[in-house]
Amino acid sequence: MIWRDFRGAATAPRTEPSAVTVGNFDGVHRGHQHVLARTRQLAGDLPVIAVTFVPHPLAVVAPDHAPTRLTTIERRVELLRAAGADEVRILDFTHEMAAWSPQEFVDRVLVEQLRASLVAVGDNFRFGRRAQGDTSFLREAGERAGFTVDGLALDGGAEPYSSTLVRALVADGRLREAAAVLGRPHEVSGIVVKGDQRGRELGFPTANVPVDEAYAVPPDGVYAGWVVRSDGERLPAAISIGTNPTFEGVQRRVESYVLDRTDLELYGEAIWVELVDRLRDMVAYEGIDPLVAQMHHDVAQTRSVLDL
Repeated sequence: MIWRDFRGAATAPRTEPSAVTVGNFDGVHRGHQHVLARTRQLAGDLPVIAVTFVPHPLAVVAPDHAPTRLTTIERRVELLRAAGADEVRILDFTHEMAAWSPQEFVDRVLVEQLRASLVAVGDNFRFGRRAQGDTSFLREAGERAGFTVDGLALDGGAEPYSSTLVRALVADGRLREAAAVLGRPHEVSGIVVKGDQRGRELGFPTANVPVDEAYAVPPDGVYAGWVVRSDGERLPAAISIGTNPTFEGVQRRVESYVLDRTDLELYGEAIWVELVDRLRDMVAYEGIDPLVAQMHHDVAQTRSVLDL
């Protein structure tokens, strides 16, 4: 199987020409958006096909060096479509595919499956066994196969936009800088689970999502941001990430208190949490009163950060 069967990904070879862009596209940051916009510009009447990989190739060829993910694959598909892709195809990356030569990748994916008439990629695009293929090889292959190639210089100036840069900024808790690269706030997502309900007892009920360490999650602390529901409703929230050290917790969670709302029942609902700015480090308080006082202060700061 070449294509992974998933929402937004077709499995049959195309019968008509297309304009194609290929990449990991993790996070679909502003550099990726630039590539999609250029592909759209050059495509004319051709449909734009974005090709991405699952899992990340490094998770197959060098598992110890596989990066944390910035988005789920579902979200990646949504963002690629929003950035201009008419269709998203997801390559099921396997050890067999990792062994393909660059020419095999061109023949099997771009020519046989997609009937590419145009291929647009970033200048740093590498493909094929041991990443031997580059944009120069792609142009030569395109001349033989009948498609044109556009290699774009990386966007972002002195420090080009990249998924690696976003991961580093998130790991440092520098959420505003990460948002400048992404073109939107960094987010974490998951299914709301029932927690210890201490927040409800203190007057600050939270929507709790367990932390998945496979994804890029910022350091423990308190953040200002938004809870986004599956229907698109965005709710302002003060967000705690950590193990709740005041109560000697052990499970790392993202706990979001939606401002001024005690009536929400979100258990079992899929949400994503947009992280706008870091407010403070996580602290273990000696007693309930100083904790509640700090929570009121966190809420006031959140209002200020979100300009409410």
